[in-house]
Amino acid sequence: MPRDRRAGGRSRSRRTAALRLAAIACLTACGGGPRAPSGEAAVEALRPLPWDSVVARARGTDVVWRMWRGDPSVNAYVDGWVAPRVRDRYGVTLRAVEGQGPDLVNQLVVEREAGRRAGTASLVWINGETFANLRRERLLAGPWAGRLPNAAYVDSASPIVARDFEQDPAGYESPWGRVQFALIYDSARTPVPPRTFDELGTWVRAHPGRFTHDQGFAGMTFLKMLLYARGGGVERFQGGFDSARYVAARNAAFAWLDSLRPSFWRGGATFPPDVAAMHRLFANGEIDFSMSNNQNEVVTKTRQGVLPATARPLLLRDGTIANTHYLGIPSNAPNVAGAMVVADFLLSPEAQWQKQKPDVWADGSVLAPARLPAAWRARFAALAADPHALAPDSLARYARPEVDPRYHERLVADWRAHVRGRGHPGDTR
Repeated sequence: MPRDRRAGGRSRSRRTAALRLAAIACLTACGGGPRAPSGEAAVEALRPLPWDSVVARARGTDVVWRMWRGDPSVNAYVDGWVAPRVRDRYGVTLRAVEGQGPDLVNQLVVEREAGRRAGTASLVWINGETFANLRRERLLAGPWAGRLPNAAYVDSASPIVARDFEQDPAGYESPWGRVQFALIYDSARTPVPPRTFDELGTWVRAHPGRFTHDQGFAGMTFLKMLLYARGGGVERFQGGFDSARYVAARNAAFAWLDSLRPSFWRGGATFPPDVAAMHRLFANGEIDFSMSNNQNEVVTKTRQGVLPATARPLLLRDGTIANTHYLGIPSNAPNVAGAMVVADFLLSPEAQWQKQKPDVWADGSVLAPARLPAAWRARFAALAADPHALAPDSLARYARPEVDPRYHERLVADWRAHVRGRGHPGDTR
């Protein structure tokens, strides 16, 4: 899933503004490219056409896909498996490039302000806050996702798939992967792991220096789970953002963290930057828990030798956050037909099964098994039998949905201010 990297501070804002002005000047001086129809206009033009006509229009075209490029397994799946197949079957040349979160939004704003009707990307990997920001800025074309033939297989009855951080995708994004947060422990080192936040707190105090969380998306998801647990459960946060409710739960969550911080790795003076750093510390025996937003990552990483063979995933009984990642088409996409063909292929049982394989990526499927042909149902069931994988019924029992993206945004900003000793900004909002 795309990891939104949020940078704070006025210096970053000034740099972003300067880069935006420079990019606008450059694009304007260069003429802004060909005056191609916008993605929105192309969606409208394609709407009445049969799917075969959409495929025909995509043949012989290029699709630039802005996405998170931070994991070799993800890159190998997209570059080495997806791209050759859409080229051979549909004549579409797929090129994946880096672009996520605020940087992705900023790029599209720059192109709009430079007057570019045809932008640089036709497909984007998004969810949560990024989707909210793109919709707010009217930077997504749509609706189009319901046109995809393979959308018939999507598990639309699942609230995890049907809602993106409580937002209705409304046809402006197509789901293509589902994940659920899990802690990772070593069954040889920790044969009886803690199963709740209360038990985890007791364990951390009894094993000083052996636990931490990262500063990236996984670590912030861990903090959101703590927010839910200390705030009365996810139900208390559903139905839109409530500032008073957030502040009370945040204070309770930070009190839990502060009571344990001296027992964290390095006394809580620093935190690993991302999950990759967590995995290294865990594999080297410096800490006893790692974590991931993908419950199946432990399956892949043990096979790759990144994590020890005795590593296992762990679901906290307080609930673990599950979410879906999606594909969007920018409002200035130069190749809407090609983007739709790629998005449809990524929803096919073949592509969903391939990316869920533990030796490929182990990314979860968004398809409903009951809607699949029997042969594909059997293939997906076989994947769930891996000894390192969590049982589907356990995942369903402890899955908790994402809530309004403002909870995530506020929590990230407040945690960073808190660990830097500046208190909690914005309590009156």
